[in-house]
Amino acid sequence: MHAKDILIDGYGRIQEEVHAAVGGLDPDDLNARPTAETNSVAWLVWHLTRVQDDHMADAFGLDQVWLSQEWEKRFGLDLPRLDTGYGHSAAKVGKVRVTDGGLLTGYYDAVHAQTLQALRGVTAAELERVVDERWDPPVTLGVRLVSVLSDDLQHVGQAAYVRGLLQSAAA
Repeated sequence: MHAKDILIDGYGRIQEEVHAAVGGLDPDDLNARPTAETNSVAWLVWHLTRVQDDHMADAFGLDQVWLSQEWEKRFGLDLPRLDTGYGHSAAKVGKVRVTDGGLLTGYYDAVHAQTLQALRGVTAAELERVVDERWDPPVTLGVRLVSVLSDDLQHVGQAAYVRGLLQSAAA
């Protein structure tokens, strides 16, 4: 099995979990925060998608789906255009609100499609290409892809946990 096939499988698991975390939640539950300092399902899924979109576009020299497919306009958030949620304060987390889970899954699916297209063309040699020299050692494409995969899986797990908290509180 080629490394790209493992990555494609891993990113597919994120997509499955995003749909499981968001599916069937109403706007109140999507935007609910267990405490004033914690993240909502909406923020977690938006953030993991923004990070994947941003990092994949940068690594592969692509346009961000957020801008090229006008998801930024569809979300209509009171945040800077290229904001990914990194370092958000509790107040900024509260600015990420959605009225429909389909907006979150639609954006994720669009980013996932671009991710898969990029991954299908990856060669073993390309995984060694340096994509970020600001780190010591410099970050290769392979390391960046695993980093995004890890980060996204953590955040979608957090979204599933928040969903569980909300559902148990309602029971």
